[in-house]
Amino acid sequence: MFRKLVAVTLFVSFIAMSTSGLLMFVIERPSFTIQMHPVHKLFGLVMVAAMLAHLTLNFGALRHYLRSRAVAITGGALVALLVVLYAVAINNELPPDIAQPLDALGAQAE
Repeated sequence: MFRKLVAVTLFVSFIAMSTSGLLMFVIERPSFTIQMHPVHKLFGLVMVAAMLAHLTLNFGALRHYLRSRAVAITGGALVALLVVLYAVAINNELPPDIAQPLDALGAQAE
């Protein structure tokens, strides 16, 4: 039963994260992004919890998949891309005179 609950939770949180993320991507208005942020943030946390449970339940299968050279190289390349994109994003700070008013407006809107 737990496995079924994890699968359904992971599926619903994936749908919520992908649709809210796509909406924020397509509707490029900061006000809309702030409006959708609570949904995206909450289901992001739900998705992380469900993903950890899913990995725990299926760790053996994942290890088996990674024995394939092509799968291991693809996974490694995706992890490297993720690390590079995080590094670029973290080092691309907004100037404080722009960031502080945005942070204040975001906090007020939430």
